[in-house]
Amino acid sequence: MSSVTDESGRRRLGRGLAALIGDAANEFEVVERVRGVRKVAIDMIAANPRNPRRIFREEELDELASSIRQRGVLQPIVVRPAPSGGPGYELVAGERRWRAAQKAGTHEIPVVIQELSDKEALEIAIIENVQRQDLNPLEEAYGYEQLISEFEYTQQDLAQVIGKSRSHVANTLRLLKLPEPVKQYLNDGALTAGHARALVVAPDPSTLARKIVEEGLTVRSAEALAQAVVAEPKGRAKTPKPEKDADTKALEKQLSDALGLAVEISHKPSGAGELKIRYASLDQLDEIVRRLAGH
Repeated sequence: MSSVTDESGRRRLGRGLAALIGDAANEFEVVERVRGVRKVAIDMIAANPRNPRRIFREEELDELASSIRQRGVLQPIVVRPAPSGGPGYELVAGERRWRAAQKAGTHEIPVVIQELSDKEALEIAIIENVQRQDLNPLEEAYGYEQLISEFEYTQQDLAQVIGKSRSHVANTLRLLKLPEPVKQYLNDGALTAGHARALVVAPDPSTLARKIVEEGLTVRSAEALAQAVVAEPKGRAKTPKPEKDADTKALEKQLSDALGLAVEISHKPSGAGELKIRYASLDQLDEIVRRLAGH
C-alpha cells in the first residue's frame, strides 16, 4: 500500500488507500480492478474490536443481504492476518458487507489481505468509513479522537488525511462534550450534526435538544434558539416585558428562520421601534452584512 511521509516523518496513507478500498460508485469493477483478491471462509474472519462504527441497523443489513443473495459480494473487504499470530484474519474495512454476507448465508467472501500494524488498521477503518459517510456524527468524533490521542495527530494533520477542513474536524470533536441524552438523540438519528453543533455552547443542551426533537425544529431554528438562550442576561432580575401580539411574534419567527439567527422586534407607542439581530461569531456578522448589501 502506498504512503507519503509528512515533514515530521509521520507515515500517512496516500493514494494507495483509494485503490485498496475502491470507489463505491464503481463497485462492480472493484473485484477485477484490485490485485490480490482471494476468497476466504467467512468464519475465518473476526470483527475488529476497534472499528469506529458501532451501529449497524438491521433493516439496512437485511437489504444488503438480499442483494448479496442475488449477486454475491461485489466489493472485497480488507483484512489482515490475526494480530495474535493464530489462524484466521481480522477485519479492517467492510464490516457491513461481512455482516450482511453472514445474514445471506454466504460461506466465502472476497478479501484483500494486507500486512498492517494496529495504527494502519485503525487509520484505514476510520478513513474508509468517513469517506463512505457510514459513520454517525458521534462515531466520527470518537474515531478522530482515537487518531489524535493514540497517534499524536494534530487537527490539521487529520483534516489533510481524511480530506476534510480543520474546522470540520474541530466542530465534530466538540460533539463529544455534549451530555449523554443529547448523544443518544444523535445515535438514534433524531438530531443531525448541525443540530448538535448548535447545542454545544448552550447552558442546558439536554433541555434544548428535547425541545428541538419534540417540535421538529430545523437546524437554523435550533441555532436561533440556542443563541437566544446564550444571549439571555443572567444574575439579575428582569423587568417583565409586555406580551407581544401574534403578528409581531410571527414576523420574528419568519425572520429568525430566514436568517438562522435570533431576531427581536420591539414596538414603541409612537409607532417607531427596533429590530435586533443577535450573532454569535464574526462569520455570522459577515453573512448579515453580505445579505443586506445584496451580494
